[in-house]
Amino acid sequence: MSVLAMIEARLNALTEGEREIARTILDDPEGVLRQSSAELARLAGRSQSSVVKFCQKLGFAGFQDLKIEISQATARRGAAESDGVVHGSIEAADDLATTARKLLGSKIRAMQETLSVNGAETLDAARDALSRARRIQLVGVGASSLVARDFGYKLQKLGRLTTFDADSHIQMANAATLGPEDLMLALSQSGTSLETLRIAETAARCGAPLLSVTGLQPNPLSGLARIALFTVDDEKRVRSAAITSRDAQLMVLDLLFLRLVQSQDDAADLIRGAIDAVAPLKL
Repeated sequence: MSVLAMIEARLNALTEGEREIARTILDDPEGVLRQSSAELARLAGRSQSSVVKFCQKLGFAGFQDLKIEISQATARRGAAESDGVVHGSIEAADDLATTARKLLGSKIRAMQETLSVNGAETLDAARDALSRARRIQLVGVGASSLVARDFGYKLQKLGRLTTFDADSHIQMANAATLGPEDLMLALSQSGTSLETLRIAETAARCGAPLLSVTGLQPNPLSGLARIALFTVDDEKRVRSAAITSRDAQLMVLDLLFLRLVQSQDDAADLIRGAIDAVAPLKL
């Protein structure tokens, strides 16, 4: 993922001083490329040593390394905009065409960044966990519940024993019946949804492994997970709830579904059978 997306995702986990530096960078990343660490510190109202420590906290040796990553991130953004993809906050005064282009840009960015933060090894581990599970319980509330339901339908077409219910009380009761051979897949962009956390904790007490799908920021749900996948949203740009985060979640789970199809010998026959079974209802 780009360093700018990483900084934005970690904002809430930073100290107040670090957030001031982060916001200064995010407000004008191209301007940062022309600044020294001392100039950035002055604009952020912090010390030069604070800027260096901020860079090191992000995993860079120093400010110069951070600037290189910012340069690459802004170049990629510029290339996307030259292809007609606009990345910017949707404003009330935007016309239909501008709103559509900004929305498309936010969705594409969220999905691209989401793919970049999940390594092949982790994604394959998630696929294998789903493949081995005797029973899979899908958990999510709000917009995440819609994504969970969609994934449940897909898994059922592959013959997987899958449970999902929009009622969090029923999700909790189902979690209490899980065991070590089962798997819980829990979705929460914030990773702090109270109902989802409590349901995941119930499954953990029963010995069931947890696969989480959350935002990139440190959060308690991913901390509980045996396998943690992450999504990157762009909600601040869209200024509406669960638009790009939903796309990011769908991207991850659709990719897992396709990987399951590729690894399951009878997948094509099962999917074809499901299509044939529904066909008479579409006459």
